[in-house]
Amino acid sequence: MGDVVSDWSPMHEAAIHGRVLSLRNLISQGWPVNLTTADRVSPLHEACLGGHLPCASILIKHGAEVNGMTTDWHTPLFNACISGSQDCVNLLLQHGASPHPESDLASPIHEAAKRGHAECIETLAAHGGDIDRNISHLGTPLYLACENQQIACVKKLLESGPPSLMQLCRLRIRKCFGIQQHHKITGLLLPEELKRFLLHL
Repeated sequence: MGDVVSDWSPMHEAAIHGRVLSLRNLISQGWPVNLTTADRVSPLHEACLGGHLPCASILIKHGAEVNGMTTDWHTPLFNACISGSQDCVNLLLQHGASPHPESDLASPIHEAAKRGHAECIETLAAHGGDIDRNISHLGTPLYLACENQQIACVKKLLESGPPSLMQLCRLRIRKCFGIQQHHKITGLLLPEELKRFLLHL
């Protein structure tokens, strides 16, 4: 069965709430797994938005499109990064989901960085996600993580880059303060963990 445009369906309802038995019953009754709303939201989009791995797994097993896009360019992978479900991210990538966004309006790795989902970043990077992708209206994932004070993501992104990137960033920032002026870092309006990182503590 091809995509069918519909309003919100029982399939979407079961997926977003993680109702595995209901989802299985609906599929066995012939409901299509790629049923979409007018905005092209599929049950797999909803399962991933809710972070429901069992539902996502069932849908994929029955042929759900892992790279389906909504009218807002959201993919199931993007939605999994909203929910912070590393399990869903990993499942999607294992089944052919692309870590590279079709549109700058919905980048999975940027969304994960903004929301503080370091594990999702790690999985995306391991599958070829571009941790240095610069989007004009957002910046890089590292910029977004810093802007939103997501320290775990800042560390993960720095560690995921070239081996010397963390040290280079630290040295560059320290150089801006000048020789013997590193103590001024403690007066910055930054989280204590980031201050310790800059001071190499």
